[in-house]
Amino acid sequence: HDNRYRGDPEGHGRRSARASWIQPTISSADGRGRRSAARIATRYLGVPYVRGGASPAGFDCSGLVTHVFARVGVSIPHNAAQQYRYGTAVSRGRLEPGDLVFFSTSAPGASHVGMAIGSDEFVHAPSARGEVRVERFSSSYWAGRMVGVRRIR
Repeated sequence: HDNRYRGDPEGHGRRSARASWIQPTISSADGRGRRSAARIATRYLGVPYVRGGASPAGFDCSGLVTHVFARVGVSIPHNAAQQYRYGTAVSRGRLEPGDLVFFSTSAPGASHVGMAIGSDEFVHAPSARGEVRVERFSSSYWAGRMVGVRRIR
């Protein structure tokens, strides 16, 4: 089914004044869709950071997540704070590949997003050092900045 939000039939990321969000779903309740999303995300390692980017020509953090989920049939907004409202909250101890991980980097709350890929790692598109790459949750920088994990179903 179409997971775009009402008020934006073309999926361009703009909401009308009367728009309301539609909760996205992945048809596979066993998590195959999320695992596929995690595998797809790693294919973009090395792609340059581009502010506002949401294509293999260049990604920002939320654009990478938006693009990857679109590849598995799920439409979510291109904004980390809005993505943080999707799915179900999950504790870090129950983290699975394909879960979205949110960090407070440039503003209070969820200002940066990445995707768990397994073990202690996530893939993301940070502006620092400018390309999609894998990091560890346990690194001194990221460990203290995590604000939450969301599972898109």
